[in-house]
Amino acid sequence: MTLDPEELFDLDADRPDLSGTVLLHMLDGFVDAGGAVRLARASLLADDAPVVARFDVDQLYDYRARRPIMHFDVDHWSDYATPQLALHLLHDSDDTPYLLLAGPEPDVQWERYAAAVELLVQRLGVRLVIGLDAFPMSVPHTRPTPIIVHGSRRELFADYRAWLGQIIVPASAGHLVEYRLGQAGVDALGIAAPVPPYLAQAEFPAASIALLREVGARAGLRFDTEVLEEAERLNRAAIGHEVSGSEELQTMVAALEQQYDAAAAAAQTALAEGDLPSADELGAELERFLADEARGD
Repeated sequence: MTLDPEELFDLDADRPDLSGTVLLHMLDGFVDAGGAVRLARASLLADDAPVVARFDVDQLYDYRARRPIMHFDVDHWSDYATPQLALHLLHDSDDTPYLLLAGPEPDVQWERYAAAVELLVQRLGVRLVIGLDAFPMSVPHTRPTPIIVHGSRRELFADYRAWLGQIIVPASAGHLVEYRLGQAGVDALGIAAPVPPYLAQAEFPAASIALLREVGARAGLRFDTEVLEEAERLNRAAIGHEVSGSEELQTMVAALEQQYDAAAAAAQTALAEGDLPSADELGAELERFLADEARGD
């Protein structure tokens, strides 16, 4: 029996007209090297942001795999962090409305979830859907963060020069959404930021800034990144301090800088093909990152 995707969410009947808006999906649960997507989402999402649609998390969430947090106070439970997967209405710096889908990545019913997102896109008249990712890759923190763009139609990013070939990586619900939307003729983009492997388990706001700038350029939105830029400044100083105290780190960063600069010089751009990791190396890096996440390293 096929379950109706419309029964997976509640849509606010009093919502404003959102025709022509952009929808960003930024979920927890998949690869998020450097916390780049989490930091970007936190910089956009206010606590009082109106909710346009809310998913029935009980149908999508594996509570034993990702146990929610509860608070105990002396002799009673005082709070419970209820998982929420919701579509929020936000406005950029120019007061342009856009939508942000945030919450835990579904553990089950991915096809039904993708169909539900497609249904929301149609009901609300969304013109473009953009998903964000961040993954570990052999790039140094001392150079600009390169960006990877992909999507349902090449016309959406015709100016982008691809520098990755064919790769096989673990899937995510967000990737499936992009794929299914493309099959349905909906404009969908994916924007990903590589993060230095030695910072994959830490925070790297430079990648968050790079993601939001690319989203802004592709979607015609303008984001206030002042808080992220201050965090990036402090983060870069802290990283520099750590690297200066370790010869091993200095050697590794120098090797990555040499590789990065050689690729940039070969094609006169930091997004060139060349000595960047191969598809097999990138896939192996992702698998190592996921294994570390599962172990809690």
